[in-house]
Amino acid sequence: MKEVEIEVYDKREKVTTTLCVKQLTENQFRMIDNDLFNNELTLGAEFETKINSENKHEVVKILKKSEFITRRFSLTPNYKESDYRILGDELTKRGGFWQVDLGSIATVNIPKSFEFDINQVIKDLELVEITD
Repeated sequence: MKEVEIEVYDKREKVTTTLCVKQLTENQFRMIDNDLFNNELTLGAEFETKINSENKHEVVKILKKSEFITRRFSLTPNYKESDYRILGDELTKRGGFWQVDLGSIATVNIPKSFEFDINQVIKDLELVEITD
């Protein structure tokens, strides 16, 4: 499996994003991070695409959902990036993943076996969750 970048057009949002994915077959891929716009395309999710008339991929089917609990937050200016990095590093050590997009949107992928009360951490850091 090789890592590739593909352009994915989302018909609902009318937006194209470039995703870094692992290519499983000619038109099947596994996410290696999180798409900011499509909440189904998160770490570990596998999906199938077709090529549209503009030569971009369109997701036709989710083959396997992510095994992680994925949550998004608006980062507040009350804390420095280093404060968030400590939390992110702990998450990574325990098999999770985190990323920051546009400088202020954090996406975390939490293993189902995560031993900390993530809701308490969110409350302590005064994070504002972004929901659909």
